Amino acid sequence: MEILIYGIINSASLALMALGFTLVYGISRLPNFAHGALYVTAGFITWELLQRLGLPYLLAGALSLGIIGAIGAAMYQLILVRVRGMAISEIIASYAIGLAILEGLRWGGLKGATVILPPFIQGSVQLFGVSVDIQRLLVVALGAILVGGLWIFITHTRLGLALKGMAQDERAALTLGIDSDRMAVVSMALGSSFAGAAALVLLPLGNIVVEAGYNVLIMAVAVCIVGGLGSWSGAVMAAFIIGFAQILTVVYLGPHYQVVVAILAIILTLIWKPSGLFGRQKELEERV
Repeated sequence: MEILIYGIINSASLALMALGFTLVYGISRLPNFAHGALYVTAGFITWELLQRLGLPYLLAGALSLGIIGAIGAAMYQLILVRVRGMAISEIIASYAIGLAILEGLRWGGLKGATVILPPFIQGSVQLFGVSVDIQRLLVVALGAILVGGLWIFITHTRLGLALKGMAQDERAALTLGIDSDRMAVVSMALGSSFAGAAALVLLPLGNIVVEAGYNVLIMAVAVCIVGGLGSWSGAVMAAFIIGFAQILTVVYLGPHYQVVVAILAIILTLIWKPSGLFGRQKELEERV
């Protein structure tokens, strides 16, 4: 029962880490390798608003999500739009932005155990005889809310349908008058805000450190590759596969092997099914 409960929690955490990354790639085909940096930045902004200005937690979190979404949109409009369509340049540019942000935060003093976000709700509860922090239950709840909310937004709003059309067939969407760059800006803003939302519920479980940005990026890339680049349902499925694999590894081998599981999942997927569980990127080559 403990493996089941913490497997679900870990899977929800991975889904939250990866949802913003796969959203951006699914719509604009842009691999945002600054995703982990935006995650850490959102947590740091929230901490600053709480400590420096004394704002209420919910207000500080909402402002942080707005700021990080604006940063993501500005990243695209100022830099990434100039290299869009050049795959290697997109990766290098976005990773360079993320590296500059993370190392800038490190230079600014973000290290050690000095920056800690308090949990939304203190305490723990008993689930089937297993003690679980309420903050970890919020991770599962937020994961379900974001996935459900994204589905409703994509399928029942005009902007969401435009994003869905761009994800399915960019050329056909362009012929219908959908602005590709505008959709890319919206996807970057949404994806960045999703990274910030993940930070608000996950960072209270530990410290806000620069290394968290690199770890989140690795986990997001692993989930997206296993699930299929650009596939939102695949990302959720892959999050559960990797999440339970990590929990089993922790139980039987130790906690230091969690990143190894993610990297191994990337390698095995690229060997046996490069398009991922639900991806379409290399289906023709695989059939041949």
